[in-house]
Amino acid sequence: MKSQSVDLFSGPRSGDLMFFERPLWRRGRIIAGIDEAGRGCLAGPVVAAAVILPPDIELPDANDSKLLTDAQRRTLFPAILAGAISVGIGIRSAKRIDASNILEQTKEAMLEAVGKLSMTPDVLLIDGNQQIRTHLTQYPIVKGDQLSLSIAAASIVAKVTRDDIMLRLHRRYACYGWDANKGYGTPGHFEALRVYGPTPLHRFTYRGVSEPEEEWITLAHT
Repeated sequence: MKSQSVDLFSGPRSGDLMFFERPLWRRGRIIAGIDEAGRGCLAGPVVAAAVILPPDIELPDANDSKLLTDAQRRTLFPAILAGAISVGIGIRSAKRIDASNILEQTKEAMLEAVGKLSMTPDVLLIDGNQQIRTHLTQYPIVKGDQLSLSIAAASIVAKVTRDDIMLRLHRRYACYGWDANKGYGTPGHFEALRVYGPTPLHRFTYRGVSEPEEEWITLAHT
């Protein structure tokens, strides 16, 4: 793994979402932003996205997907797909998450996303403080989805892709309300677990999924 420190970047950031990209683009580097969606969910997969943007792309409303409305994300999503040089998606199921842990499976999903890009990037900008197992130069950036346009684009792609998966799964398991909660631990989701129990798509190693009925009742009312 070849990791670098974001301290190599100097100067005021002041809301410049190309702060990390611009010096790398000037050196002719191909940059992939990487982010994930669904780490904290009780059900469904974790989804990672890798996005390579051209230097001249314009995504004026792009930001951390969590700070955008669903309508804003779905407006930006096709614009990112149309304007990006390449987009890769990696997915790891609840079963795989239970077999190891969410951190390792998130990293594996990120590696898969990078591997599905149509070209090999020179540099990875990764949301968070974790490295992934690759020989590529990588810059983990805490809150990178709010500081880097490439990571923000990956955040939106990962979120919309995962939301659409959960909407499809909702048709099979409508009682859990995945069309609204997307698998997160809302009171309604915990109440459904109390009444119906978990599905094969739940993460059994997560608190609140395999708990006794008394625990579900407590969680449903907190």
